[in-house]
Amino acid sequence: MALNSSTSSSPNTDNWQTSLYKEEFYTWHNYRCAYEVYTPTDESAKTKTPLLLVHPIGVGLSRFFWHRFCQEWLNTGHGHLIYNPDLLGCGESEMPPLAYYPIDWAEQLQYFLTTVVKKPVILLVQGALLPVALTLIQKQTEPNYIQGLVLSGPPSWSLMTAETQYWQQRVAWNLLESPLGSAFFRYARRRQFLQKFSEDKLFAESSTVDNQWLDNLQKGAINPASRYAVFSFLAGFWRQNYQQAIANTSQPTLVVVGEQASSISKLGKSETPEDRLAQYIKHLPQGEGRKIPGRNVLPYESTYEFVKVVGDAISRFE
Repeated sequence: MALNSSTSSSPNTDNWQTSLYKEEFYTWHNYRCAYEVYTPTDESAKTKTPLLLVHPIGVGLSRFFWHRFCQEWLNTGHGHLIYNPDLLGCGESEMPPLAYYPIDWAEQLQYFLTTVVKKPVILLVQGALLPVALTLIQKQTEPNYIQGLVLSGPPSWSLMTAETQYWQQRVAWNLLESPLGSAFFRYARRRQFLQKFSEDKLFAESSTVDNQWLDNLQKGAINPASRYAVFSFLAGFWRQNYQQAIANTSQPTLVVVGEQASSISKLGKSETPEDRLAQYIKHLPQGEGRKIPGRNVLPYESTYEFVKVVGDAISRFE
């Protein structure tokens, strides 16, 4: 593995001045990939299971999504090392013009675990990147690098158990890869669109869609090559029936759902947060659930509450 590193005093535009933050890079399949490491000063971190964060996919989204969580986690005295990578096609990782499938990102994370982290982790995954986490879990043999799992705002149960036909995915991808799709991406990265989409689909309170959120989204979408990851998500390459994969998840799992959780897809529109939580807990062998204030981006919108329930659960996972 070719590994280079650099150090920064503040992650992106978040104004977090701390010597505990380090940005590094590694090479996977000849692609340069970025990640951050947050190191607590507490010596007990050496004996605790590290956290590995998986950010969502969307216009301008990348590892910055987790910055508020990382800050609150360390500020509240949790002594865990945190790894926060940019998935291929996002943030500061390279953005090859590819159709990305869950297996691609899962293999990237598996490589990251075996060559950089080199020890078991507790995996925190946001929203519809759950298929990536499930694929990663399926790749575990010996040693098993996934010790526990936290699902933040997972998709509606009906969405996670309804498979999209391959031909439908390819038709959607070809449409998005056309000049029409490029025009859509240019429109979707406008600040006005990002704000309205965030208010309508992601946050419970429009007042919490702040300048920091919008600035980071706009910055992340400047590079037009970032559209390939977004288009892969919109084309539905992640859409399969994952009911059996969820039932086969042996790790202790915390499911965190917002009190105003909603579904962006037509599937699951009628599902209540209580319904969603109940379905996941019913099918997870070692699942437990919590509802907290917020909608669909809980680590960012309801950081304090999210850190609290995750901290409580992880103390039982270890």
